[in-house]
Formats: sequence, structure tokens, C-alpha cells
Amino acid sequence: MRRIAQERPEDLWEIEQLFDLTFAPGRTALSSYQLRGDSPPIAELCMCLRDDFDVIVGAIRYWPIRIATDHGDVDALLLGPVAVHPTRQGEGIAAELILESLAIARARGWARVVLVGDAPYYRRFGFTRAPIQLPRPTNPERVLAKALVKGAMEGVAGKALPPANLKERADRP
Repeated sequence: MRRIAQERPEDLWEIEQLFDLTFAPGRTALSSYQLRGDSPPIAELCMCLRDDFDVIVGAIRYWPIRIATDHGDVDALLLGPVAVHPTRQGEGIAAELILESLAIARARGWARVVLVGDAPYYRRFGFTRAPIQLPRPTNPERVLAKALVKGAMEGVAGKALPPANLKERADRP
């Protein structure tokens, strides 16, 4: 039976191997990694899905960011990466991880989520194209966002930046 669990420190190696297998070892050169900087991921939203043999076949992570808008900075989550082992793709594993983690994020008081991805895939989870600038060379057509709270994306446009206060973010309920 498949089960989703919060990522544990002892899962790090297995999850990193999954990300490398899915995205290639050069994945850390992607522009979304520039936003993460030295900030730690949001531990309570970093999850993995284990199969019947207790093998991690899917994983998802979230990072704190802020968006500099004309009306001041707003906090957001950066979703990604989300990965599924190539032999298990098409089984709904990524969807399970995304839905579960978004529900937890909403329950924990997060208002918005940003990601870089394919709009046709992420549309089913409520993501739409967003006027948010991520570090180059991100294709602006692939920048998507979702409000977890009604109206949370209204008027949100601007440059995505690393979180302003990492300690404050780490202490978030």
C-alpha cells in the first residue's frame, strides 16, 4: 500500500537520488535554485511517497519566497521539485503528493504557491499563469501560481526573491 509521509533526515540520500534521476545531476543550476539560496525547505511540506516495498517513488519539496509587488512584499511558497521515479510515472503519485501538500500548506496558513512548470499539467490543481518574475533564464510562460486563500493572488505581480527573514519563516506555525 502506498503511503505519504513527511520527509525525514534519513530520507535525504534516497530523495536526492530520485531528483537526480528525474531531473539530472545538473538540476541545481536551474533558476529556481537561485531563489532558494541558503534557505531551508519548509520541512512540514517536504513529503515522499513510499510504495509497497517501502521504496521512495515520489517526493515533493517547498521553499519560502517573497514576491516584491508595488504594494510591498508578500510571502509565498515555491513548489518544487516534485519527482516520480521514471518506472512509476503515470500512476498518480505526483498528484497525490501535490494535493496532500497543498492541503497542509493551506491548513498551516500559507496563502499562495508559485511554481515553474507545464500549465496543462498543473491547471488541474488550480494553477494559472502568473505575472511573477523568477531569475533568468526562466521562461515566463511557465511561471504559475495558485491562491490557497480566496483572493490571495489578486494584484500579486512582481519579482520573486528569497525570503526576507529565514528565522521568522522557520518559526511559522
